[in-house]
Amino acid sequence: MAEITAQMVKQLRDATGVGPLDCKKALEMHDGDMQKAADYLREKGLAKAAKKLGAGRSMNEGVIEVYQHFNKRIAVIVEVNCETDFVAKTEAFQTFAREIALHIVSAAPQYVRREDVPQAVIDHERDIQMRRAVEEGKPTNIAEKVAEGRMAKFFEEIVLMEQPYYKDEEKTIEQFLKETVAELGESIVIRRFARYALGEVTDNGAEGAE
Repeated sequence: MAEITAQMVKQLRDATGVGPLDCKKALEMHDGDMQKAADYLREKGLAKAAKKLGAGRSMNEGVIEVYQHFNKRIAVIVEVNCETDFVAKTEAFQTFAREIALHIVSAAPQYVRREDVPQAVIDHERDIQMRRAVEEGKPTNIAEKVAEGRMAKFFEEIVLMEQPYYKDEEKTIEQFLKETVAELGESIVIRRFARYALGEVTDNGAEGAE
């Protein structure tokens, strides 16, 4: 087994933000392989983040981030909540909120989560996709599967949490959120947002999307 030095522990800690004891254990588990240890800690952190996100914690702190484009023709306001004022003031949390605002400007989602989409909107879109599949000559059972596949794309286009992150399309906003939770060790939620573009009328009226 490779010798785990203090320098190795420090290097892994600097790269991951994880405590020294966990870093040392991860290095020991992976025979000193820095990349494997970092990957392990990242996966472990994301697993903890998923538990935190589903733990029903109180999230009454946070920020309301406002972004206005330089030409003043488009703006976004987004509320991002966390558990403590301490985390709300950290650079990592502030950066996350800014990135979400910028993403909303770029990707123009209409809802935060899939469950926020009105059932009438879902039913209408599913009917459209079903008719389209049938008109393409697909049998009913196949048409239903095709329609559901296209519904997934529909949700990706309008639901913030399911959109590919504008800076890294290999991960979704939901994955970006989980990574931030893992980094900060505290539950975070994107509560609501509104996006305004000059002269644009949306189905959600003046409030844009939430």
